[in-house]
Amino acid sequence: MDDSVRVISTSTIQAPSDNNINGNSTEFQKIHLTPWDLQFLPLEAIQKGLLFHHTIDPSKNQIHHLKQTLSTTLSFFPPLAGRLVITQHKEEHNNTTSSSCFILCNNAGSLFVHAKAEKTTVSDILRPNNHFVPPIVYSFFPFNGVKNYEDTPHPILAVQVTELLDGLFIGFTINHLASDGKSFWHFINSWSQISRGVSLNKHPSPSPSPSLKRWFPNDIHQLPIRFPFATDQFIQTSKPNNLGERVFHFTKEKIAELKSKANAETDMNITISSLQAVLSHVLRSVVRCERLDPQQDVLYGLLIGVRAKMIPPLEDEYFGNAISVCGFTMKAGEILDSGIGMVALEMNKTICLNSGDEKIRNSYECWLRKAKMFTGGSDLTRCYTLTTSSSPRFDVYGNDFGWGKRVGVGCGGANKRNGRITVFAGAEEGSIDVLPCLPYEILEAMGNDTEFMH
Repeated sequence: MDDSVRVISTSTIQAPSDNNINGNSTEFQKIHLTPWDLQFLPLEAIQKGLLFHHTIDPSKNQIHHLKQTLSTTLSFFPPLAGRLVITQHKEEHNNTTSSSCFILCNNAGSLFVHAKAEKTTVSDILRPNNHFVPPIVYSFFPFNGVKNYEDTPHPILAVQVTELLDGLFIGFTINHLASDGKSFWHFINSWSQISRGVSLNKHPSPSPSPSLKRWFPNDIHQLPIRFPFATDQFIQTSKPNNLGERVFHFTKEKIAELKSKANAETDMNITISSLQAVLSHVLRSVVRCERLDPQQDVLYGLLIGVRAKMIPPLEDEYFGNAISVCGFTMKAGEILDSGIGMVALEMNKTICLNSGDEKIRNSYECWLRKAKMFTGGSDLTRCYTLTTSSSPRFDVYGNDFGWGKRVGVGCGGANKRNGRITVFAGAEEGSIDVLPCLPYEILEAMGNDTEFMH
């Protein structure tokens, strides 16, 4: 943790002892995990945070209020107050070892950290002049560096509320086996809703409430799922110390221009989306600034939400992971020569190819036959790899805990790797913020890339 961030207190927050909502239901005492969940075992947690201005002293009432309302919110999200359980099994038929995982909803509680960064202001975090994310932000999150499979002794959810000179930063760390990005923001949206105006004498219900039942095919034979898993199969590499993050803001008007340009260049009966156009524009700038060899393979990884794509569709409030991992490869020279439209077309085709109900189910069943973990990068070292996470569709700016909507958003140090691109909704309606994690010299070059910045 940065020396300028001082921990004031730590506490464990549990759902109310008289809770009779989801937490005490025998149906949800044990949450079995799906391949969608288990594929994230080797990665670190989800870490996202919200930045607020404040006008009252948080030490007097805001911290106490946040603890109380977090307790109430956990009534509806019992996995986040539970613990991850990993069990090793001896397979007698072939003398091998397998593993299984589940979440025990035992209300052991979530971690709540109260900290202070007494020399830091809101403007220090936003840094409008250079748009680089300051490293101190990574100290606003608990459990940095902990892999999901290492999380068994730790709470599944940890929250750190850091007081700034003129604001608050609330950092959330959630084990990725419990939640994807959509469920992550569902929880935060619910907590902020409960925090800003409900009586604690009752059990206010967030709208909408989460659906806790995980999806499994009807013919699955054994739960929890058993799979081969050895931690030493994942090479522990040190993170490069020259990586930074920079915020590139795309206005609604500029996004419309990019989308129009991409669709005009494809000249096909396929509609390129706004996000596909923006990401293709970013990809081309990264390749240009990296000065890659024209014959270098570039792999672009995509995480696709599948709730609405299955037949019948999963509930929108499905709590857990519902994500398909896919990607496409192009030569660096092809990316630069083809233009934004053709790159976006490759992205569009990849998403469509991997978004059908049959494809999703086949991938799911393939995982059951041969488990494949997501490492966040390419298994092919010959590829230069970029990966997109998060989505501008998540309700990030709507979070109001009772003292106004957030003025900024940040990511923790988890899963910081060269080529990760995080996407958020921007402050103005219809705008998008893109945060590439790349070497500082590449981020500087992107800021000086006339074609990109225009």
